[in-house]
Amino acid sequence: MSIKRIATHLVQHHWRARQIFPQAVLDRIEQAIRQGESTHSGQVRFVVEGALDGGSLFRNQPARERALDVFSHLRIWDTAHNNGVLIYLLLADRDVEIIADRGIDAKVGGEGWERICRAMEAEFASGRFEQGVIGGIAAVSRELARHFPPQGPHANELPDAPVVM
Repeated sequence: MSIKRIATHLVQHHWRARQIFPQAVLDRIEQAIRQGESTHSGQVRFVVEGALDGGSLFRNQPARERALDVFSHLRIWDTAHNNGVLIYLLLADRDVEIIADRGIDAKVGGEGWERICRAMEAEFASGRFEQGVIGGIAAVSRELARHFPPQGPHANELPDAPVVM
């Protein structure tokens, strides 16, 4: 366990997520998700967590493991075509993880998701959080549109609103 990581999470904590992602930015992210989902039959969720706390922090839980917990908790795996995708940002670590259900993950694979994550993280490193998230949503939506194009009207199975934890 890294003392530096603990300190960063304790200092950054949850207020930082609200500072970087005020309601107006969250509204634009929601619109980007809605627009992206109009081009495919998949489902996209964006979650930003300011920092880990409690047991997650002191167990030194990696961002990927936390993203898997969030994916399960939000039931993103529970879509008709197994094509739900979570874009998870652990702000204190500036770490983006994409967790995809088996239907879309089998088509895009780890390297494809990793490219999207690194592009988002590059934007974040330059302080462009909104652009990074919206660009990531667009990239995920392109993959979903390529592999799961819309086939007539489809239900919006998951909320489009971003989640701030």
